[in-house]
Amino acid sequence: MSALLPLAIPSPPAGVWHLGPFPLRAYAFAILLGIVVALWMTRRRWVERGGEPDTTLEIAFWAVPFGIVGGRIYHVITSPDAYFGVGGEPIRALYIWEGGLGIWGAVALGGVGAWIGCRRQGVRLAPWADALAPGLLVAQAIGRLGNWFNQELFGSPTTLPWGLRIDADHMPVGDPAGTLYHPTFLYEMVWNLAGAALLIWLDRKLQLGYGRVFLLYVVIYTSGRLWIEMLRIDPAHEIGGLRINVWTSIIVGLGALVAFVVVGRRHPGRDTTLLLAPPTVQDDEEIATDPAR
Repeated sequence: MSALLPLAIPSPPAGVWHLGPFPLRAYAFAILLGIVVALWMTRRRWVERGGEPDTTLEIAFWAVPFGIVGGRIYHVITSPDAYFGVGGEPIRALYIWEGGLGIWGAVALGGVGAWIGCRRQGVRLAPWADALAPGLLVAQAIGRLGNWFNQELFGSPTTLPWGLRIDADHMPVGDPAGTLYHPTFLYEMVWNLAGAALLIWLDRKLQLGYGRVFLLYVVIYTSGRLWIEMLRIDPAHEIGGLRINVWTSIIVGLGALVAFVVVGRRHPGRDTTLLLAPPTVQDDEEIATDPAR
């Protein structure tokens, strides 16, 4: 089959290189590069909105670690067999460098970290999230390169000319040599990069604010993840015949779409301020008279 399809995408020969006793992992590099690019984009967009340049990095000190932990927790919860099933190794749940970060957990717990960081910096979460949204999609696109190097999370067999070659050690049991697979890592990369460009264009054209850029990011990402997830053949828990991530995409995407419409009706246009409201005189008096507070 591979001889008939010369345009097939090859898989990298290795995902780990060794510098003496130290392993250098492509997956880790992809995640780190994505984070750096996302922070650079967010900083520029935040300054364009009138924010202080250093605020983004200060918030990232909270958001990034929370996001990584949240992503790993979600992955382990939704794919527990490799760690707690028959023959599983629980300790490997801590091996983040081997791959396995669920975006839903990363966004959820990363949002908690971002909220803490925003509170400490005295800025509102919604406008900062709007500044972050396009960069987050770009970071996710870059992160998918790690799946390519690890030869994981590919799709079902295909005869399309851009099918992905997979080494025998990573192929599903029973598939004949030369089988090509849907390069879902590439599909998601292209979708996310196009989505980031669309977000930037819509934000400038419509002057979106009050968290609507971030909500639109969720809508765009879940729309792509829905059909890409249905192409994947890696083991996953299902509900009603659909993978858990498919259900998550549907529920989260619809919720974000409804929120986008509701917020747009209540708060059209851009945010009037990036800063949290200072305590009122009444709040100051309550704090002074209530030591417990």
